Amino acid sequence: MNDSLKTLLIVAVLILILWNLGAGLYYMLVDKGTTKRTVNALTKRIALSVALILFIILAIYMGWITPHGVGSRPPA
Repeated sequence: MNDSLKTLLIVAVLILILWNLGAGLYYMLVDKGTTKRTVNALTKRIALSVALILFIILAIYMGWITPHGVGSRPPA
């Protein structure tokens, strides 16, 4: 899998997560608890978050991405 494709996939899922979070807030303010749209939006957000975490774990396990410490020094 291409590095830019992996990055694009992760960023796209993060944007979807933020979109559903915003939709949940909007529906909560507009509907005033009369519909289940807020619950549905937040449920989608949680499902996308879990899927993203599982994808990252799988990608690390399969060697598609390699974790590194931010700002860590290489061994001397």
